[in-house]
Amino acid sequence: MADHTPAGPIEIGAKMDYPEHERTYAMFIHLAKYGTLVCVALLIAMAFGLLGGAGFIASTILFVLICAVGGFLFR
Repeated sequence: MADHTPAGPIEIGAKMDYPEHERTYAMFIHLAKYGTLVCVALLIAMAFGLLGGAGFIASTILFVLICAVGGFLFR
């Protein structure tokens, strides 16, 4: 019969570095939050510039404005 006694740190419950897990999770949440903001701002600015006929400069200003306001609100 096979021996089923714990043979390594995973089986006996290795010490976890919880502060590092929490920092990694916080960085992931910030990246997801601000990455979504940039994607949404880019889509709105592209729609404004391409479909609204506003042009490149106006849509770039709108993109920067949306990112600034969103960054301020997400803090």
